[in-house]
Amino acid sequence: MKGLVLSGGEGTRLRPITHTSAKQLIPVANKPVLFYGLEAIREAGITEVGIIVGNTRKEIQQEAGDGSRWGLKITYIEQEAPLGLAHAVLTAEEFIGDESFVMYLGDNILKDGIKDLVDEFRSERPNSQIQLVSVPNPSQFGVAELLDGKVVRLEEKPKHPKSDLALTGVYMFDANIFEAARAIKPSWRNELEITDAIQWLIDHGYEVVPHQVTGWWKDTGKLEDMLEANRLILDTIEERVEGEVDEASTIQFRVIIEKGARIQDSVIRGPAIIGAKTILRNAYVGPFTSIDASCRIENVEIQHSIVCENTVISDHPSQRTFRIEDSLIGTNVEISRTDRKPKAHRLLLGDSSKVELP
Repeated sequence: MKGLVLSGGEGTRLRPITHTSAKQLIPVANKPVLFYGLEAIREAGITEVGIIVGNTRKEIQQEAGDGSRWGLKITYIEQEAPLGLAHAVLTAEEFIGDESFVMYLGDNILKDGIKDLVDEFRSERPNSQIQLVSVPNPSQFGVAELLDGKVVRLEEKPKHPKSDLALTGVYMFDANIFEAARAIKPSWRNELEITDAIQWLIDHGYEVVPHQVTGWWKDTGKLEDMLEANRLILDTIEERVEGEVDEASTIQFRVIIEKGARIQDSVIRGPAIIGAKTILRNAYVGPFTSIDASCRIENVEIQHSIVCENTVISDHPSQRTFRIEDSLIGTNVEISRTDRKPKAHRLLLGDSSKVELP
């Protein structure tokens, strides 16, 4: 059995950060989202993985490498354009061959991984198995209708859903999916939809069975979902302090401080993680915050946020408290405030930026 990870999407809902970085490489709890999927695949006993890539191939390949750090062998497969999930399947046909495979969307995180799903598929041997989760807002997802334990119909974002079971970004297939993907027509989005391909399997007598998720699942395609995934993962960490913490600082609850980090005259209230070589000075880091490596946070309060590496956030000590919350701040960002006059906000912002000022 092989793995197929889709990492070719453009991440339009996370712009402007995805103008310069693949959405699958944005860190959650200081680890790229993509890595959670690769770890889950390896834990399920799969060692050969194809990664579908697009315009961000170079940076994804640079970060994931050949896969040896996870005990994987990674093959990179270029998709000509984001023409749908079923199109991605066809793009990988030569890599997959006649084997069964798990398809995993690279911006998804599942609390309990996929081992149970893969084991069940290996044991039962259906033609396809889809992972489902009960959601309060099924009209925002692809929805599955079940009958006697089998999947009978899939509907993409229905106005009147017939169940509350949404498709997650994980699917199991045997080689019949290639025939199905070739048989369907592009949707109104001009994409080959995987839901249409699975429906083709159902309509032509192939066995498609459900596997319901009991733990949490997050599609990290939007800011609020990224922050929620960060919160959920940080809520599971165990305290570890490898950096330097001075006597004027206070560490509360579960906090990870990586090697080389320096905490000076600051308060960290966990769960939180401070990356290697990051400096906190006269700062407050509140719960559910991840600050990546080589950052400098000075005279600032920040909570429920993600700060990517090599970022500087500083305030002049004479100013009123500079507070950040519910934010995703990219790599190599500089946020500062001075006491010079005239008082004004001086901004250099890229396309699709969003800034809220008090």
